[in-house]
Amino acid sequence: MSCCGQESEQTPQAGHDEHRQSVRDAYARVAQANSTGDGCGIESSCCGVSDDAAINTLISTRLGYSQAELDQVPGGADMGLGCGNPKAIAALKPGEVVVDLGAGGGFDCFLAAAEVGETGRVIGVDMTPDMLSKARGNAEKGQYRNVEFRLGEIEYLPIADETADVIISNCVINLSPDKSQVFREAFRILKPGGRLAISDVVATVELPESMRTDPALIAGCMGNASLVDVLQGMIEEAGFRDVRIKPKDESKEFIRDWAPNHDVTDYVVSATIEGIKPSALGSTGACCGS
Repeated sequence: MSCCGQESEQTPQAGHDEHRQSVRDAYARVAQANSTGDGCGIESSCCGVSDDAAINTLISTRLGYSQAELDQVPGGADMGLGCGNPKAIAALKPGEVVVDLGAGGGFDCFLAAAEVGETGRVIGVDMTPDMLSKARGNAEKGQYRNVEFRLGEIEYLPIADETADVIISNCVINLSPDKSQVFREAFRILKPGGRLAISDVVATVELPESMRTDPALIAGCMGNASLVDVLQGMIEEAGFRDVRIKPKDESKEFIRDWAPNHDVTDYVVSATIEGIKPSALGSTGACCGS
């Protein structure tokens, strides 16, 4: 049975739960991967993963991180995951509250923590207990006092209304079986005037059925990617304004390595995704347009 939910007797929610469990299992294997090379390739992650620092440094610099950023996080936090650098578009300020959707080993959380400082706070959410343990261990290693990690699904965030100034996420929302719900939750937990700063994989043309139902390509951040216009519609329907999705053609250079036996770059690229929660709801018109 496919992860995307072929027609069956299951309810949509049951299909969603099966999808999430498949992804959760894949990323549990990523978290458990070690320096012998276990867990590499699309069966495990977007980009492949290793505990080899040199390999992960190479991957992350291709994604837009500087060597200085890599040097400031605890060893083991950079797992070579992601498809961009969301902090680069987040314009974080001291004192802000940041939420990272799908925090993994905590890499982007720790970079954000340095930007928001002691008066700010970073909350990382991940649905995989093994990832959560890894992130918390990294936080202890780095003695971060303004970072916490919570177990939860990004469709149902364990965070109160109007908590965050900024939401970041790195190649995670594409994995969700219910992206519209993810953006509704993001809107709920953002303060008025809060913003999205996301790196993710998007589809430039409709994916063939063989890709959309391939569990390895789904867990590898490709098979469940949404078309740009569809994704923009979801974000705007959730209530966001000034939505900007910018595909990055240069990302094909690393995306083709994720699935060398597939022509994935004919269909997907990485993109930056931004949006604003209006400061005064209703002042810019109805949520869903005229």
